[in-house]
Amino acid sequence: MFWERKLDEFVTHIVSKRELPMGIHLWNGKEIDLAKDPKVIINVPSVAALRYLMHPSLDSLGEAYVEGKLQVNGKVQDIIEIATQLVEVSNDGLPAATKSKRFHHSKKVDAESISYHYDVSNEFYREWLDKNMVYSCGYFHSLDDSLDQAQEQKIDHILNKIRLQPGQTLLDVGCGWGALIIRAAQKYGAKAVGITISEQQYEEAKRRIKEAGLEDRCEVRFQDYRDVTGQFDRITSVGMFEHVGLKNLHEYFSKLNSLLVDDGILMNHGITSSDPESTGAPAGGGEFIDKYVFPNGELPHIGLVLQEMTRAGLESTDIENLRRHYAITLEHWAERFEAKSEKLQNMVDEKHFRIWRVYLAGCAYAFHQNWVALHQLVATKAGRYVLPLTRDYIYK
Repeated sequence: MFWERKLDEFVTHIVSKRELPMGIHLWNGKEIDLAKDPKVIINVPSVAALRYLMHPSLDSLGEAYVEGKLQVNGKVQDIIEIATQLVEVSNDGLPAATKSKRFHHSKKVDAESISYHYDVSNEFYREWLDKNMVYSCGYFHSLDDSLDQAQEQKIDHILNKIRLQPGQTLLDVGCGWGALIIRAAQKYGAKAVGITISEQQYEEAKRRIKEAGLEDRCEVRFQDYRDVTGQFDRITSVGMFEHVGLKNLHEYFSKLNSLLVDDGILMNHGITSSDPESTGAPAGGGEFIDKYVFPNGELPHIGLVLQEMTRAGLESTDIENLRRHYAITLEHWAERFEAKSEKLQNMVDEKHFRIWRVYLAGCAYAFHQNWVALHQLVATKAGRYVLPLTRDYIYK
């Protein structure tokens, strides 16, 4: 048969290039092992499903797994690594990027995109995040640090970078479930305001603030950043600007500049693309991320970030790449997700479970491969002398 000949050619090509520890189990009972003791088994339920396997990209393989077109058995870390190797061997090298389009961003569109990802349920996220539900890159002093330690250290690292002082006003743009503003008020004595456009994050953050007895100096608002007024001594934005859109970076940084007092300090923490052309997505998995994980998300290269900050009247004073820290953070999340898989499968439908499972492990791999990075940028209004001469203050 035609498909049998094509499958034989595909297997012969793969085996000639590299030994992949995977097996292919067909609907008719035939089993093909591409190496001894395969770590991953791909179950192909029909002839039609062969196209996902024989013409692979990370996008198409991810879609096939999520939609149940291919059933895949094995540890999720092995699945990601072997899928990437399969694409590399099949295509003689992984493409640098798969997305060059730009998305329309408006308050309505952005609110829908945020709700899709963050409003799955607070209980769902609580199962695999740290105790404070921090959904961004941790900061590890040691590989032995727990996830709880790393997330608390990350928040302190940020608040130390901006030299937050008692009585100062702080705006946290995209505050998540409120961990940063709560710590800013509790430990640093700041008057903290957090904004989010996720309803579930808003409700949980409000509950946590009340539980901590911080309602007199800590506030969460259900508000778009474009609608914020007033001025603040300090501004933080953690894991939010990925949702702004490349074309809107100038507007975004200009807005933050307008909210910052003359001698204020701003810190932007976000995922960046390793593609110098700023095509908007990491290598290989852009369409999958767009469709299933972060609709309308776009990642700029650090060069574009600096350019747009400068155009908006901000001067970058400190840049730090925490790419390795995010890879470790994602490994923690993926491991915790796997450990709670039975419980999590009862919280969401099978499709959403598979989306988050492959997304967490896939992103860990992407950071390890330098397809994406995580940059923290401290900035002031251009020309202002606000910070000390050296970075020593950060580590005291």
